[in-house]
Amino acid sequence: MTAPSPGSEAGSAAAAAQDWWGTEEACVRYGDKLALDHVTFRAVPGRVSAVVGGDGAGRTTLLRCLAGALAVTSGRVRLPPPLRIGYLSAGSGTYPDLSVDENLAFRATAYQLPAAVARERSARLLERAGLSGARNRLAGRLSGGMRQKLGVIAAMLHQPDLLVLDEPTTGVDPVSRADLWWLIAQAAANGAAVVFATSYLDEAERAVSVLALDDGRALASGTPEEIIAAMPGTLRVSDARPEGEARRRAWRRGGRWRIWDPPGRPDGPREPGRPVAPDLQDAVTVAILARELAGAEAGSVELEGGGSR
Repeated sequence: MTAPSPGSEAGSAAAAAQDWWGTEEACVRYGDKLALDHVTFRAVPGRVSAVVGGDGAGRTTLLRCLAGALAVTSGRVRLPPPLRIGYLSAGSGTYPDLSVDENLAFRATAYQLPAAVARERSARLLERAGLSGARNRLAGRLSGGMRQKLGVIAAMLHQPDLLVLDEPTTGVDPVSRADLWWLIAQAAANGAAVVFATSYLDEAERAVSVLALDDGRALASGTPEEIIAAMPGTLRVSDARPEGEARRRAWRRGGRWRIWDPPGRPDGPREPGRPVAPDLQDAVTVAILARELAGAEAGSVELEGGGSR
């Protein structure tokens, strides 16, 4: 269920006192497919939170719940009133046959933002994002990076309490990505609880908190430092791919092989390689490997048990 949204004045007072927005034990089912499996996620006002995961992990489903666009099957969602939410879908969220200014004017009207306030904010944000010279250009004729920046500006124009951005930096050039991060930081500085989905774990490290999803379930959560510190075992790097059982625990990164050694190995690692300090990408990869290996071992035990009967 979704927590009821108060009226506009009560909603503003509630938003000012709200310590977090998000989900508690949220489940979303599409037919026989459980897209979200008891996911708890909290976005704190004034901070940036990241949701990471591969295709089919449940990122977009979670963000649609946070945007109020999708109801949960079970569990609870705490959201501000609809007009206090800003949402950018996986596309740019802009109308290609409207100009930059027209897109923002339309969005301002939809969110009941006074015209004079909308013009002032639009001018300031467009100038900072490098779009002031394109105000009369149709959105459909903007580059990909420019469209994404316009989409983020449109979503944050009314200074929402909760800003939800679905992969805003995917496929964007480095310069535009820097501009997008300025916009994201600006929204948080204005008090919004910012949630963004990304497939770039190096970007997720810039967030205050991170939720990693895998097959609809929470794989890891916390600050990047907490997730890294919770990684079990040790990590080493080698120029050569390991042999034997260690192959299952190795992956290629940056031209070398990274090998995870689970805790409790009696003789220590026998394969070549030197120890390396893990980062967030390593910690999330290890969490996926650990879950896969645990599942494989459980399946093996079941097969052995079945054969002994």
